[in-house]
Amino acid sequence: MAKVGIVMGSDSDMPVMSKAAQILDELGISYEMNIISAHREPDEFFEYAKSAESKGFKVIIAGAGMAAHLPGMCAAIFPMPVIGIPMHTTSLGGRDSLYSIVQMPTGIPVATVAINGGANAGLLAAKILATSDDELLAKLKDYSNGLKEQVVKKDAHLQEVGYKNY
Repeated sequence: MAKVGIVMGSDSDMPVMSKAAQILDELGISYEMNIISAHREPDEFFEYAKSAESKGFKVIIAGAGMAAHLPGMCAAIFPMPVIGIPMHTTSLGGRDSLYSIVQMPTGIPVATVAINGGANAGLLAAKILATSDDELLAKLKDYSNGLKEQVVKKDAHLQEVGYKNY
C-alpha cells in the first residue's frame, strides 16, 4: 500500500516531481504518482483527495505552478500532512506558485518547500513518516551521513589541488 501520494497538475511538472519519487525510491518508501488538474478535472481531483486516506497515504506531495491550487485543495480535504512544491513559471519565476501555496488560511496548513524543490519534498515526507518508523529513521541518518561525506571529500580535494585548480 502506498504511503505517499505524489500529485501534479501537468506532465510538465514531472522533472521536479520525479526528484521526490527518486528520494522515496532510495529510502524504500512506497508511493503512487498521478497527474490530476484541480481546475480541469475537479471531480477527479475531489475523488483523489477524498480517497487518499483510505488508500493508506500518510502524506501527499503536491506540485503546482501559477495559481497553484492543488496543494491547498489537497490540504483542505486530506486530513494528514500535505507538502507543496511551487513550480518555476516563466511569467513570475515561480513566486506566484510559492505565494499561492505558502499563504494558506489558518486551519489549512501546507508545508512548502523551495521552488522546484522536489528532492526536499521527498525528504520531508520521509522525515514525517520516520516519526513512527525506526528503520526509516536509520535510513535517513545514513542519507545525512552520506551528504556529510560528500562535503568532506570535496573539501579534501580542494585542499589537495587548491582553488585555482579546482
